[in-house]
Amino acid sequence: MNTKVKTYVAVVLSMIFWAFSFIWFKDANKTFHPITIVFIRLLFSVVIMTVFLVLTKNYMKIKKSDRKLFLMLALFEPFFYFLGESFGLTYVSATVCSVMISTIPVIATIGAWLIFKEKLKIINYAGIILSFIGVLVFILNRDGSISFNIKGLGFLILAVISAVGYNLTLSRLVGTYSPVYIVNVQNIIGAVLFLPLFLIFDFKHFSTVSLTFDMFIPIIELSFLCSCGAFILFAYSVREMGITKANVFSNCIPVFTALFSFWLLGEKLTFQNITGMAIVIAGLFMSQMNGRNKNIDEALALTGKTA
Repeated sequence: MNTKVKTYVAVVLSMIFWAFSFIWFKDANKTFHPITIVFIRLLFSVVIMTVFLVLTKNYMKIKKSDRKLFLMLALFEPFFYFLGESFGLTYVSATVCSVMISTIPVIATIGAWLIFKEKLKIINYAGIILSFIGVLVFILNRDGSISFNIKGLGFLILAVISAVGYNLTLSRLVGTYSPVYIVNVQNIIGAVLFLPLFLIFDFKHFSTVSLTFDMFIPIIELSFLCSCGAFILFAYSVREMGITKANVFSNCIPVFTALFSFWLLGEKLTFQNITGMAIVIAGLFMSQMNGRNKNIDEALALTGKTA
């Protein structure tokens, strides 16, 4: 298998794994509460990534001036991001969640424009507007009412806002540290932040569950295939084909999630849902058609896919 084929296989597999993450969470949520799922997932991913970094000798020393940035990074994602995404998934379908999360690059692009004064092309502005129209088509009924749980959408908005903060912070670190190392550090800090929440809110429930190995399979899949496997595959793809080309494949995640949710979870998709999703994805493509600053582009590529 030549390098080009390997690269495309790697990037498609990474998108499939991330698409499955919403479904695997739904499966794990049948047994465990959201905080428990996130905490255990982070622990597993930290062990796997630490071993990977040690074996590849890619461990680095954090500069004293960057310690605050890493703390901010972990607060945005995984802490606030996963609180929003995980609790959002308890109220809405995997497909709705994936569509909402897919708008992160659009919001992050707006943030980069406002804070970093990054110039955008007309097609970028059109793509941003089109993506928002697509979300409205997806979630609104003909009478203007929202067709999905408002609490769930509120949690997902928290996740999106957190991801934007993550993106803006990450853009100051990606030029100095490797992506895998950044994710490992933020996951370590994230696990520490989630520990008291787990002990206070979820430990009592966790201790009463008659645990079996099968119960942990979805969390292992989330940790090994999404938090680690998908990320490493994506990092390899970025190295081989460039950030912009690799990031375009991210627009396929909602499509994969919708197909897998229909197949495995029995979730229904209406013509309105499919139309809204298509508009969102078209807008995402248009919003990313731009030669961005390298660090900002790398941050956009990582946002919403880590932990």
